[in-house]
Amino acid sequence: MGAKIGGGGGNKFDLGQNSDINVTPFVDVMLVLLIIFMVAAPLATVSIKVDLPPATPPPPGMKQKDPVFINVEQYGKVYIAAKETSLATLITDIEAALASPNPTEERIMIRANAYVPYRDFMAVLNTLQGNGFLKIGLISEDI
Repeated sequence: MGAKIGGGGGNKFDLGQNSDINVTPFVDVMLVLLIIFMVAAPLATVSIKVDLPPATPPPPGMKQKDPVFINVEQYGKVYIAAKETSLATLITDIEAALASPNPTEERIMIRANAYVPYRDFMAVLNTLQGNGFLKIGLISEDI
């Protein structure tokens, strides 16, 4: 703990001064921090469903349809390709741009300006997912 036993001169009841570091409190604090991080780490994980594409390539000669690109700009402006739209008409404009009998099965890519507020981006994403469009890709760009 912290006593010097034996050695040195002086009286037999003189314990002297101990200059060694007492590591017991340090170990106790580290163990408590370890337990706190072990308990907190599983709480930090978020469950996001990821729909990965199949591992097999499409047969030769089969051309996949190009996805529809949605651009979210500042001040709530939303574009499908080069055509401006709004959240109220987003679904009908996407269905018209896809021109597919089952538009919810088609791929849609979303790109947002770096200065777009998160709530505007999530409003577009929630509108799409709420109407059954689940094959959505996110495009990120370096600033």
